This record gives sequence, structure tokens and C-alpha cells, in this order.
Amino acid sequence: MAIRTVVWGENVHEQHNRIVASLYPDGMHQCIADALNADPDISATTATLQDPEHGLTQERLAETDVLVWWGHAAHGDVADDVVERVCNAVWSGMGMMFLHSAHFSKPFKRLMGSPCNLTWREAGERERLWVTSRNHPITRGLPDSFELEMEEMYGEPFGVPEPLETVFISWFQGGDVFRSGLTYKRGAGNVFYFRPGHETYPTYHDANVHTVLKNGVRWAFNPMARVKDPNEAPNVPVEAAPEKIEERGPKLHAEGEEGFR
Repeated sequence: MAIRTVVWGENVHEQHNRIVASLYPDGMHQCIADALNADPDISATTATLQDPEHGLTQERLAETDVLVWWGHAAHGDVADDVVERVCNAVWSGMGMMFLHSAHFSKPFKRLMGSPCNLTWREAGERERLWVTSRNHPITRGLPDSFELEMEEMYGEPFGVPEPLETVFISWFQGGDVFRSGLTYKRGAGNVFYFRPGHETYPTYHDANVHTVLKNGVRWAFNPMARVKDPNEAPNVPVEAAPEKIEERGPKLHAEGEEGFR
């Protein structure tokens, strides 16, 4: 069965900027989905900010193995209840891949629990991405490094938690460096952040980037059944303890007691 993937895009720049529209006439989200659908083991569809519930209903997320997220200009327009829904799906076991400026998206910041800030420069400079974890599933089929002729610079320090793995490090023509491929485990879900993808450059037409996207979806996919309620924190009674014990000491609230008023 193919990995059911949803590519979510803001679909804002494509509507208002001629350069972006000329590079991605069907939207960046569709370009990314087309690249993913070139892999017979991936079935990718799209959703956008403008769709009802941003295209991410509870039912659709339940049927999504991996969610790919691209955002930039309209992070604040994403509804908080949808953000909560997405994070719950990740904690339950849905895979997630965040692209480029999605580092500042609500779901990424919520999952990371940190500012996710960085330095940046839009100068169309050359970027070289170095593989830092050979034989990692995400780097399958890639050379030790590859170049993007024009990209936006993201620079360290990157305000994210220490990753599970650093898969790529970027060097930019202006001398800056950046951890451009990071993996995380959040609850039962696998999370991959991949840096390239500025909207005014043809990054999502690049063959090596396509390889990373396909490998990233495969890596993020968790074939196990979803956790039913990732927020559940049940009390385990004495009689249900794995080893036999006797209850000792006072409780915070005795049975039927509501506490002091």
C-alpha cells in the first residue's frame, strides 16, 4: 500500500507574486506532490490554507501517513484548532516533514517547544548541502554534497532543540552555515525538517531535492497503528500494578474529598 501523503501549502505567494507564479504555475504544493508521486510507493495529494479547515479535517488526518508542510507569509492565519489537530496526529504516530520557512509555522514551533529563530539573507546565493550522516535513509541516492545555484540563506544559531540526527549541513556563498536537515521524534511521530525551498527560486524542480523529499516521506512513515489518545494520562490503581503491592501513606485527596476551600 502506498504511503498516503498530504502536501500542505499556504498558496499565498503563488497568487500575488509573478515570479513565484511563473516558477510554480500550479502552486509549490502541487510541484512537491508531483515529485512525490513519481515514487510508486507514495500517493500524494494537496491541501491549502484557503481550503475549509485548511484541508486538514480530523478525518483526513486520520487517513494521512505523512504530512508535508510549507508556509511563510501566513503562519498567523493558520487556525489554532487545526494546529492542535495536526500535533495530536503527530503525537499519535503520523509522520511530518517541514520545509524551509515552515520552521516558523505554528505546528513546528509547538512540536519543538522553542523559538525556532535563525538569521537569514535573501541574496540568491549558492548553497552547498553536505551529507553529515552517510547511509542514512534520507540521504539514499545522494552524493556527499550537492549544490543549489540560488537560495535564500538561513544561518546559525538555529533556535531548535538538539535533534535526534543532523542529516545535512549547508554552506552558503556568503560564508554562513546552517543545519539544514534535522530529525526528531515527537510522541510516536517522526519529524523531519529540510531547509531549502525559497519561493522565488526553482528549488523544488531540482532532482536532488526531489530525492530528499521522497526519502524524507519514506523515513517519516510509521506503519504501526496510531496511538488512540496521545494526551491520555491514566491513573493506574494499586490492584492493576504489574507487581503486587500494598497501598501505603496518605493520598493528596481522600476519596470523596474535594480539598480545602
